[in-house]
Amino acid sequence: MNDEINYTNNPLHGLGLQELLTQIVDHYGFEILYAYLNINCLKTNPSIESSVKFLKKTDWAREKVEIFYLYKYKNLPRVSSEQFELPPRKRIIPEGQTPREPAELSFEDAERVREKQALKAAEHGKTKNYRNSMSDNQRGRYSKK
Repeated sequence: MNDEINYTNNPLHGLGLQELLTQIVDHYGFEILYAYLNINCLKTNPSIESSVKFLKKTDWAREKVEIFYLYKYKNLPRVSSEQFELPPRKRIIPEGQTPREPAELSFEDAERVREKQALKAAEHGKTKNYRNSMSDNQRGRYSKK
C-alpha cells in the first residue's frame, strides 16, 4: 500500500481498542453486542478489560468489533469493493461521508442478521456453526461440562 495515504479520514484513526469498546458498550450494552457479534467474551462474565485483552490477541474478533463500530455505531455507508478487502483500520472513508447517529438495534434484528448470514454461508458451502466442523472426538470433549 502507498505510504502517502492519509488514514485520518477514518473514525478508528487514533482510537484505542479500550475507548472504542467503552463507547459501544456504553451505548448498546454487552447483551446486544453479543447478539450481533457472537463473540463469547461479550457474553461470559463480560468486562471491558477482559474483552480488550481477548480482542488484542484475536484479529478476527477485533476486526468484527471495529466493523461494528464503523457501520453500526458510527452508521457509515457501506464501503466500496476495494475498501471491503482492507482491515477496518486501513479503510479510507470518502470525503463528505461523516459519522451519523448510532443505528437503532434490537434483538429481533440481530436474529434476522444471523439467519441471513447462515443462509449466505450455506450458499457458499461454509458453516457458521462451529459444532458442525468438529470431529466426533472433539465434540465429545466439548458437548457436556
